[in-house]
Amino acid sequence: MMTNSALSGPAPQMSRRQMLWGCGTGFGGLALSSILSEQAAAESPLAPNSPHFAPRVKRVIMLFMFGGPSHLDMFDPKPLLTRDSGKPIPPDSRPRVVSFPNRMGNLVGSPFEFRQYGESGMWVSSLFPELSRKVDDLCLINSMCCSNSRHGGAVLEWHTGTDTFVRPSMGAWITYGLGTENQNFPGYVTICQDLSQGGANNFGASFLPAAYQGTPLGYAGLKPQEAEFPFIGTNETRRDLQRMEIDLVSQMHHKQSGSRSLDSELDARIASFELAFRLQTEAPQMQDLSRESKATHELYGLNDPTTAEFGTQCLLARRFSERGVRFVQCNLSGWDAHNNLQQDHSRLAQSIDKPIAGLLTDLRQRGLWDDTLVIWGGEFGRTPTCEGSDGRDHNPHGYTMWLAGGGVKSGLTWGKTDDYGYFAVEDKVHVHDLHATVLRLLGLDHKRLTYRFAGRDFRLTDVHGDIVDGILT
Repeated sequence: MMTNSALSGPAPQMSRRQMLWGCGTGFGGLALSSILSEQAAAESPLAPNSPHFAPRVKRVIMLFMFGGPSHLDMFDPKPLLTRDSGKPIPPDSRPRVVSFPNRMGNLVGSPFEFRQYGESGMWVSSLFPELSRKVDDLCLINSMCCSNSRHGGAVLEWHTGTDTFVRPSMGAWITYGLGTENQNFPGYVTICQDLSQGGANNFGASFLPAAYQGTPLGYAGLKPQEAEFPFIGTNETRRDLQRMEIDLVSQMHHKQSGSRSLDSELDARIASFELAFRLQTEAPQMQDLSRESKATHELYGLNDPTTAEFGTQCLLARRFSERGVRFVQCNLSGWDAHNNLQQDHSRLAQSIDKPIAGLLTDLRQRGLWDDTLVIWGGEFGRTPTCEGSDGRDHNPHGYTMWLAGGGVKSGLTWGKTDDYGYFAVEDKVHVHDLHATVLRLLGLDHKRLTYRFAGRDFRLTDVHGDIVDGILT
């Protein structure tokens, strides 16, 4: 671990730059290059680390729905809202802070039909015919809440634990705490993430060493089939020359600075060069989905234009996860339904329904279920009041996220919102609480996973966060 960390871990190992300093010119050029290559993984800041206690899962797949999907039209049916549709919202049910108060209309019921599914009897709307068959695998949290009603702040809050400051992302914290199990890949990959509303800060490392930041594969608006990792080089330079260039940069850095530290900015940059060098060979194979069977393509909906893009993200997430990448995030934008909710939510839900059901099935088939945590949700939910002709405003006071996989209770619906679905009123789960719970599942104590910066110890949950024990097995 980094020497200025407050997380207990193994003692720092000698870097290959330190080894070169001590050994002088005793190695020949070819032998030196070989030794440097062999030691690259051993000194990597992404090397696997021991958790604080026995983990229940090893990895996370996050399915992030940017824009705020409507819980009231997906997983949280409200008969009273349907009954009172068209009426003004009662004064005691109106929040003090909303995003667009001048556009708040009357109550509006969901246009989608809800039914109960599975042995658990979990409620799901007609938006998810495939996922409804998997409800007994889900742990549904209907009492989420966050602190910000604006996209930028709420998206940042989910990803980093704060809606105000630039802080390390959850994926960066997890990778910092645990490392990765495959030194040829980043520990944290985000696929086609939206670069607005917080931008790179949503997957950045902030004051953590740069090695722990998320590596983007494409961006929103680009088909994942066409996405490539940035800056992994081209065929213009031979690999043996690239190897020599990296080694030379390393030696020059060590001679010029005289540094013995493993965590300097340039050390981190050189480590990124090493990773990019290895990634050139591994990435094309990882992204080659033609290696998957026809049955797998069908399972994820790759043969259907409606589901092919998000299906590709989900299949890539499974491939990254089974090869040791610690945190993978799939992303879909467009859920900000101030108008045309019925049309847009129908279209977006159709694009993710089969791929997500396929991912859950595939994780079980491949023996990854028990040590993988899947998280679905957006930055907040939607209001029970109408906006425009057919829309809902932002609602951070009560909304839905769900978990699946190892360590969480399957077929459980946790918490509830009020009769209109505006406020979480029972077993409230703040973003800080869910962050603490996710870390717990990974074997990390959110109070001990800290990093000293600017004279204080920082953590993902800051001074907040209570583990939601009721959803854990």
